[in-house]
Amino acid sequence: MLKVSFIKKNKKKIFLGLKKRNYYKFYIINYILILNKESKKLKFKLDNLRYYINFFSKKIEFFFKKCEKEKIKIMINYSFFLKKKRKEKNKKLKKINNKIFENLIKIPNIPFEEGKKKNNLLDIDNKIYSKKEFFLKKNEKILSHWELGNKFNLFSTKIGSIISGNGFNVFINKGALLQRSLIQYFLDKNISSGYIEYVLPYLVKKNSVYGTGQIPDKKSQMYHINYDNLYLIPTGEVPLINIFCNKIFKESELPIKATTYTSCFRRESGSYGTKVRCLNRLHQFDKVEIIQINTCKNSYFSFNEMVNHIKDLLISLDLPFRIIKLCGNDLGFTSALTYDFEVYSPGQKKWLEVSSVSNCTNFQSNRIKLKYRSYNGKIKLCHTLNGSSLAIPRIISAIIENYQTKNYIIIPKVLIPYMKMEKLL
Repeated sequence: MLKVSFIKKNKKKIFLGLKKRNYYKFYIINYILILNKESKKLKFKLDNLRYYINFFSKKIEFFFKKCEKEKIKIMINYSFFLKKKRKEKNKKLKKINNKIFENLIKIPNIPFEEGKKKNNLLDIDNKIYSKKEFFLKKNEKILSHWELGNKFNLFSTKIGSIISGNGFNVFINKGALLQRSLIQYFLDKNISSGYIEYVLPYLVKKNSVYGTGQIPDKKSQMYHINYDNLYLIPTGEVPLINIFCNKIFKESELPIKATTYTSCFRRESGSYGTKVRCLNRLHQFDKVEIIQINTCKNSYFSFNEMVNHIKDLLISLDLPFRIIKLCGNDLGFTSALTYDFEVYSPGQKKWLEVSSVSNCTNFQSNRIKLKYRSYNGKIKLCHTLNGSSLAIPRIISAIIENYQTKNYIIIPKVLIPYMKMEKLL
């Protein structure tokens, strides 16, 4: 959420940033500034009322000591009138502040500005990263992951649909082992890189999904339990970031690095066709998440570190992948900068997103009141960053498609110690 003070000082910059997102509701910005002026006027009047209420209360005390009853009555009447006025204006101020809030939460984050040398962002040239030739021989029949899953009995969306409906999957035997091995491998790599692991709830309060920006932006895509007014998490980022709400860190304590493995739940309404086939898009899927919390000066160093970390994970799996910087129109609601990681699916002949690394700057921290005390004693908002490390179903589909042979699937070398086997037969 943008701060009103930031909007006042950077109106032109915000308009330019919103244009990059194809967001043209500039009247919301203007309306917020009008409301803010009204709010300031009311606060000034309330300060005056408080002053005179205190003044008359002292006068009442003074005349009470002198037993001047008539003057006491006059003062009490004045005081009662002023308190009534104060109550009315407080109600009005509350309504105005609520309107400001309701409009602020509709505005997305402002995209990162190009050309800032001090941020030293990693250069990406959309090249394909891979240590081996991944395009299988032309004379070989390349099977899709759903065909391979059926052939080697690794998973079944048919069983998932019997249990829960379309968009659900069941991993079976060695498929379940492959999923568990990937989760453990990713967590081990995250922990060895300094991330602290958390095991977190999958059900969260409305304040939590508001804090990370899913409300109001993604409200329709979340599962909501009406009876308890709880939401199923769409990503591990939600509970992981909310661990640190209402906290003030010392600058020396930053960066904070955390990781978690969770199931994620998304309605994915409006999705159809090959985009949602089998493991491509599920209502429930597993994902390992990383986050960092840093100062405003150093958040882009954290961003580079996280991008390199995900890059190393994919290189270690020896999967063909590319990194794409998202343009303003494709950015998530809370993000100022996002790099997508896509792995190649030879069975589907397309690229599949398996991770996004995003810098949300102070957008989330303003919502959850996450701050730090700088070395000079000033209190500032932290910057929050998040990334998938990685989304499990699509990684599984990429592994079995890229490592397929006619009679078996080769296990990536780094997973052999976890799976205790070299092939899926």
